[in-house]
Amino acid sequence: MKLIVGLGNPGAEYERTRHNAGFMAVDRLARRHAPGAPARGRFHAATLEARISNEPCLLMKPTTYMNRSGLAVAEAVRFYKLDVADDVLVMVDDVALPAGSIRLRASGGAGGHNGLADIERMLGGPNYSRCRIGVDPPGPAPQRDYVLGRFSPEQWERMEPALDKAADAAEAWVAEGPINAMNRFNAPPASAKKKRGPEEASDVADAESVKDTQRPGPARGEEA
Repeated sequence: MKLIVGLGNPGAEYERTRHNAGFMAVDRLARRHAPGAPARGRFHAATLEARISNEPCLLMKPTTYMNRSGLAVAEAVRFYKLDVADDVLVMVDDVALPAGSIRLRASGGAGGHNGLADIERMLGGPNYSRCRIGVDPPGPAPQRDYVLGRFSPEQWERMEPALDKAADAAEAWVAEGPINAMNRFNAPPASAKKKRGPEEASDVADAESVKDTQRPGPARGEEA
């Protein structure tokens, strides 16, 4: 069993907000692999069972609000006895990346993201895969207000293909494993390879060396 988690906040008021990019990516996967199937409320989340590359997968959207995302993830990990490093992928918004871009990582820090921080706390470490979906930096706006705001029309034009690409990356993660998926989806365009710096290069793995259910939990935990 593979667990693919999209992070976000439940409720119509948060639809298409930047903080819900993870939810939207998981919705793409649901439409591809379980079209029309109803979500089931389990593990403090809306869940859907699907098969990707003949591998059973649980698609999950926590209904605990962002800051308690780890509760849902940890319950599913315990129930299915998952190996966190091999079996868990979290899809999440990232203000450090431009809208329209994604990055796969096999592990890493929370980077100031409260949802990732709670998952790390509940799982006891950061050694789970994540697909970071760029939403642009907030600029002068307070970050909390920015991520809880909706995409601008110009940003949304870039996000539509990026969400499809994030779903493609999740499929590759299931079928090929994190290292091969990272090498495929983190590789820059050929024209940019010579300009890539050390930080960008670290995102490319060295293959040789290596709709919402009822909302439990706190009433308003949607802080950025």
